[in-house]
Amino acid sequence: MVELKVRKFGNSLGVLLPKEVLTRLNAGDGQRLYLSEAPEGGYRLVPYDPAFDEKMAKAEDIIRRYPNTLRALAK
Repeated sequence: MVELKVRKFGNSLGVLLPKEVLTRLNAGDGQRLYLSEAPEGGYRLVPYDPAFDEKMAKAEDIIRRYPNTLRALAK
C-alpha cells in the first residue's frame, strides 16, 4: 500500500504520485489517468479509459462482421 498526502495546489487540492506508482501505471508527465469506482468499494486508478475499451470492442465486432464492405469503402 502506498500512502498519499492531499496537498493544496493553488486553489485546488491534489496528490503527488510516487515514481514507482507512475512506473507501474506506465504513466508520464501530461498523460491522462482515470479514477473509477471499484466494485468492491473504494476507487481504482488506471491509465486507460474503460469506456474507450467498450467502443473499441464494438468497432472490432463491426470490422469482423463486415470486412468486404469496409474494404470497398476504403477505396
